[in-house]
Amino acid sequence: MRMISEKSTLRGEVLIPTSKSHTIRAVTIAGLAHGKSIIRHPLESGDGLAAARAAGMFGATIDLGGSWAVEGVGGIPRVPDNVVDVANSGTTMNFYMGTASLAEGTTVLSGDHQIVRRSVQPLIEALNGLGGAVYSTRNNGLPPVVVRGRLKGGKTRLRGIVSQYVSSLLIHCPLIERDSEFEVYDVHEKPYIRMTLKWLDCQGIRYESSDDLSRFKIFGGQSYHGQDVTIPGDFSSATFFLIAGVLCDADITLLGLDMNDVQGDKKVVTCLQEMGAPIRLENGGVRVRQGALQGIEIDMADIPDALPAMAVVGCFARGKTVLRNAANARLKETDRISVMAAELGRLGARVEELPDGMIIHESKLKGCPVRGYGDHRVVMSLSVAGLAIPGRTEVDTAEAVEVTVPNFLQLIQGLGGKMNRE
Repeated sequence: MRMISEKSTLRGEVLIPTSKSHTIRAVTIAGLAHGKSIIRHPLESGDGLAAARAAGMFGATIDLGGSWAVEGVGGIPRVPDNVVDVANSGTTMNFYMGTASLAEGTTVLSGDHQIVRRSVQPLIEALNGLGGAVYSTRNNGLPPVVVRGRLKGGKTRLRGIVSQYVSSLLIHCPLIERDSEFEVYDVHEKPYIRMTLKWLDCQGIRYESSDDLSRFKIFGGQSYHGQDVTIPGDFSSATFFLIAGVLCDADITLLGLDMNDVQGDKKVVTCLQEMGAPIRLENGGVRVRQGALQGIEIDMADIPDALPAMAVVGCFARGKTVLRNAANARLKETDRISVMAAELGRLGARVEELPDGMIIHESKLKGCPVRGYGDHRVVMSLSVAGLAIPGRTEVDTAEAVEVTVPNFLQLIQGLGGKMNRE
């Protein structure tokens, strides 16, 4: 399926979908808790639903109505009856490897063609360091993964190139009988680790952490309890509407975002403002209009998921835009650095790859067929680029947007965007 976009004028308001990251943390913790939890406004996308299905396989009872009602397992997950298929959700894979390590038995976890190419070796090693028995079926650090519980606690060390590894330990170590301590090196995506700590704080979990998030002590023998939580808007999804507003003839307002939330991708707002974008907070929304942009250097360490979108923005900024410290963007659904360099090049961009990022020069783009590689962020970034340039931009594998923003097309069309799916 292809996403077709043409140069557009955008006006109006858009309610941003709720946060995938918060949704998955909410349902994972609710599934482990004692008692019933209510999750209001969950993201009912591919990734959110994958996490809900996984929680159910480990014994939680889930009613997927408008709000999700989750009856947890009281800290003792059941061994699943079958292979846990996380579909395309890397977060679900990493989090539920932790859940599996608390079950008294053996669990197999796998996913789609992209998941089985994404390394979980650092998490395998960390779980084994805490007394687990975890291995890759192909002995290459990639899913499918076999996990045998139960964790014993103790000390371990972990490479934090992917924040989900750290978050998985943080969520599950409180439920081990003994205390756990772990050192994290090469820490990336720190806002997502802080997000997990906020969830632990809301549950009253006792832990110690260093200011730089390189050392943690989690006290054992704790438990989660049922909660009534509301999921906020997703800054990762908002990124695509922010850049659409900045690049197109636009005057749009994004609703549903909480600027006080811990989500890392709210930094995109600041980055765009530093480039000259006229973005203002007005009447509970974020108003975005087209503006003349100046290229800058951006440290992407906390926001690697925004690399595809910011690479598009760089094509429209005077001078050059440098994106650095995003080496882990190569470890996502695709190698996003290489993929974006190639596909923006097809559109006419002058782009240089760096080991940990990109240099993007101001370029005159023109629509043409490009590849989305089945990566939701690549598909949406290139589709938004098509709204701001002459010609017809066609992005394949458009179905990938279902992972995080199932109604992406409808939301863009609601603003007047010339976008269709064929």
